[in-house]
Amino acid sequence: MSNALNALEGFDPEQRARFILDMFHRIVVHYALWFTEIRHQMGMKKALELLTVASKKSYEIQMNRLSKVLGFEMANGIPAPLLNMPLSEQERLLEAVAANWLANDGVWFQTVEFTSGMDDAKRCNDTCWAHFSPFEALSIKHLLGITDGSGLEGLKKALNYRLYAMINIYSILDENPGSVVFQMNECRVQTTRNRKGLDDYPCKSGGTVEYTTFAKTIDPRIRTTCIGCPPDKHPENWYCAWRFTISEESRNTGAVHSNP
Repeated sequence: MSNALNALEGFDPEQRARFILDMFHRIVVHYALWFTEIRHQMGMKKALELLTVASKKSYEIQMNRLSKVLGFEMANGIPAPLLNMPLSEQERLLEAVAANWLANDGVWFQTVEFTSGMDDAKRCNDTCWAHFSPFEALSIKHLLGITDGSGLEGLKKALNYRLYAMINIYSILDENPGSVVFQMNECRVQTTRNRKGLDDYPCKSGGTVEYTTFAKTIDPRIRTTCIGCPPDKHPENWYCAWRFTISEESRNTGAVHSNP
């Protein structure tokens, strides 16, 4: 008898299913801890480089193994059921994944807030964004083939593929060749709070970290300025707004010195 069978036979069907799901959870946490420790030991730039290599290898190994056990085909590295899913279902799935990400973020925030207070929750939140935002930017660069030195055009393109972009309403406005303004017109977090009669969540500190590191990962020449973000007062048509700029000198020289 295998060790796996021996473990499963000690459970009822529901317990067996929960055990298997818990194994997936352990993989996710262990994966994240590897990245966190490499970032701690070697720095963010090295951690992102190694993550790119390790994630590709890990994905291929895991998906090939699961496809054999669960009986689905792989096509060019993609599960065939996902590849063949109608566009409308892919849309629903993408929105559900993004909503789950936001819910997960909120659960973590409130878990810290309700046990340790708002100050600890905000500190953890802002630090988390300092690590997640450059990772998301790098993921999008790889997904879309955005090259280093892509400037504001690369940033505008990348902003459309963030998790937030799947569930919020936003605008990207060109000011001039060296300046772009991003407005979050409807924010799921803030509109939910407003419906409950609550004040805006003061997200300026986290947003500053988030947008600055995202933009710099797309192109280190980009500078980020907050136009307004809660607790700042804001007009009715947006909750937060950010200006991204590249100086004329940087645009002319095209110099890029990446340092995520």
